[in-house]
Amino acid sequence: MQLFYNPEVSEKDTQVVFPRDESKHIVKVLRKTEGDTLNITNGKGKLFSAEIINADIKQCVAKIISVEDQPAPPYYLHMIVAPTKMNDRFEWFLEKAMEIGVHEITPVICDHSERKVVKLNRFERVLQSAMKQSLHYRMPKLNEPVSFQEFINGNIEGLRFIAHCEDGQEKEYLQKKLQPKEKVNILIGPEGDFSTEEIGKALNTRWIPVSLGDSRLRTETAAIVACHTVALVNQES
Repeated sequence: MQLFYNPEVSEKDTQVVFPRDESKHIVKVLRKTEGDTLNITNGKGKLFSAEIINADIKQCVAKIISVEDQPAPPYYLHMIVAPTKMNDRFEWFLEKAMEIGVHEITPVICDHSERKVVKLNRFERVLQSAMKQSLHYRMPKLNEPVSFQEFINGNIEGLRFIAHCEDGQEKEYLQKKLQPKEKVNILIGPEGDFSTEEIGKALNTRWIPVSLGDSRLRTETAAIVACHTVALVNQES
């Protein structure tokens, strides 16, 4: 199954009009023509089946035949992750998190962050591509980058975990602290880890320190392990 993405389409619409670049891809690259069926999602849990009625490389138009709903998952995962020095590593995290299951992502700028500027447009494209490839029908919410201090001081609902590498604290494994069907927030620090001051602020605001295993993991690997752990706990439920 090949999946297309159009965030503007809704169940009230009778047809879908694709922009120029997507139209060219459908008609010229994929060689789709009138009468062919397309599967389309709006990234909000809807799957549309549509029949092409105008195979124009400048503006492809398809008539909506049916609409299906994808039930919302029983849990909600918000990953708060420091951007990596190498941008492609963070994009790899976005791609894999989309495949495994994530609902909200916030890039957080920390004391030890080597990358403090990110391009959300690029991150959006990575998520869109991964959503279509993995046949998911829900697009995660991608937030603007925020400083650690600003995020910690915000209103955060649900379970709150911080995965850090600093010694001297007892940390249980993440899977032992999780509950199925919950809203979960997980903080993952930069290559140099969170600063001692940041860890202290998190603990003072009721963030729970957790371990992701005995190995020392890269930022993007730690984030993926966290995503997968949450997904497995919810599958078992």
